[in-house]
Amino acid sequence: MKTDATAVIFDMDGVLLDSGAHHRDAWRQLLADLGLEPAPDFWRRTIGRPAEEAVAHLLERPVPPAEAAALARRKREHYARLAARGMLPVAGAPAFVGMLAAEGVPRAVATSASRHDVETLLVAIGVRRHFEVVVTAEDVRRGKPDPEVYLRAAAGLGLPPKNCLVFEDSVVGVHAAHDAGMRVIGLTTAHSASELLAAGAERAIADFQGFAWPA
Repeated sequence: MKTDATAVIFDMDGVLLDSGAHHRDAWRQLLADLGLEPAPDFWRRTIGRPAEEAVAHLLERPVPPAEAAALARRKREHYARLAARGMLPVAGAPAFVGMLAAEGVPRAVATSASRHDVETLLVAIGVRRHFEVVVTAEDVRRGKPDPEVYLRAAAGLGLPPKNCLVFEDSVVGVHAAHDAGMRVIGLTTAHSASELLAAGAERAIADFQGFAWPA
């Protein structure tokens, strides 16, 4: 049964930020650094996962922690260089977040990105001031699809998971939020609507233009 959500939790990449292209290019450059040719759908293996966990999926082999950390750092360096060209928000996202803030709706960000990236990028699109609760890759022991990041966000807001509505663009993120006991709306910036619905999203939207609250 659907519950009435009183708070909103956002993933960042692909939900607030239209950053998919930068991430794909950064992973592609990392593979080039390693002398590897990317598979046609290589980037899908990384969506929603912390970079340290994504490298094993990308390389399709076990990766020791030290190597994973080094490759994750290199990928983030590529990403930072690409992101320096500028970042755009998902259409309607800043206005929607601002409206929630004006109405006093509790808000949080729960992301697999690093805290440095979160602080830099949310400021860049003008929404950082609207979030007191921000949970990043450094704040959890297990990345998505584990629900830890969303449970920590709900705890930060001081609300039970059932009162939180999540916006997610990745299948692993939808699984994480759903397993946390939260409602989920998917953004079709990385996966198709059918993939997001199959993962547990209650509906899928292209962006936030015209999106109304309460959902």
